[in-house]
Amino acid sequence: MTTFTFHTDPSHGWLEVRVTELLKANLAPSDFSAYSYQQGEVVYLEEDCDAPVFIRSYEAHVGPISVAEKYSHYSHWIRTLPRIECRTDDDFIF
Repeated sequence: MTTFTFHTDPSHGWLEVRVTELLKANLAPSDFSAYSYQQGEVVYLEEDCDAPVFIRSYEAHVGPISVAEKYSHYSHWIRTLPRIECRTDDDFIF
């Protein structure tokens, strides 16, 4: 079972995932919303929309996960990172 870190502050949370783990789940950083962040080969997936997508896909392709929580009493440093470059409607052909 793989353990992922869930970072939280008083108002929000993000699941820390290495890009290599995204690929195992058949996903890429561009599959997520602009509410998630990326620093190099690590993404921080927003708790409401993006983290559940990753968890469902990872568990379907790889297996169960566990989560270790890290809480910050202050506004989290993750908020200062660049947002993920996500797909827009313009990226799709209809």
